[in-house]
Amino acid sequence: MTQNILIPLVVLFLITAFTNVLSTLKTILISKKIMNPVYLLVFVDAIIFANIVGKVTSSDGLHFTIAYALGRSAGVFIGNKIEERLALGILEVDLFLNNKSKMIKIAEELRDAGYTVNNYSVSGNNGDKRYKVETVIKRKEFKIFKDIVDDCGVSKPTLKIKNLSKVDGKITTTKISGA
Repeated sequence: MTQNILIPLVVLFLITAFTNVLSTLKTILISKKIMNPVYLLVFVDAIIFANIVGKVTSSDGLHFTIAYALGRSAGVFIGNKIEERLALGILEVDLFLNNKSKMIKIAEELRDAGYTVNNYSVSGNNGDKRYKVETVIKRKEFKIFKDIVDDCGVSKPTLKIKNLSKVDGKITTTKISGA
C-alpha cells in the first residue's frame, strides 16, 4: 500500500476507535444515570460519525471498511479498560459465613476501615445457621473489601453482589488511602 492510502486508513482507525470509546462511556454513564456529560458525548460522536460514514461509503475498496471495523473493535476494548479503571457505581455486598467469630472479625475490620456494616445470623440452605455481613460500598472500593476479607482469613467466601442504581442518604467510604 502506498503512503497516500495508509495514512487515511490509520486516521480512520484511530478516529473510529475514539468515537467508540465515547459511545462506550456514554452507555456507562447512562446506565449509572449520570446524564450531564452524555449530551456532549453524543453531540461529538454524531459529528464524527457523520463524517466517518461519508468517508467509508464513498471510498473504493474494502480496506476502509476493515479499518473502520478494526477501529470499532479497538474502541470497545479501550472503553472497557477505561470503565474498569473508573469503576463507577455503588454495590451492595452480602458476605455469608459459617463461622460467627470470623463474621464478627470481618464486620469490625470493615467498620474500622470506615464502612457502615450490618451483621446478623441467618438460616442457610437447609436451615443451617449462617452469618451475614452486609455493606454498601463504592464499586471502586471492592478490592479493599476483598482484601479485608482475605486478611481475616476467609478465602473464596460466598458473596452476593448487587449493583445499586440509587441510594438515599450517604455512602460511607473507606478511610484507607488509595481508594
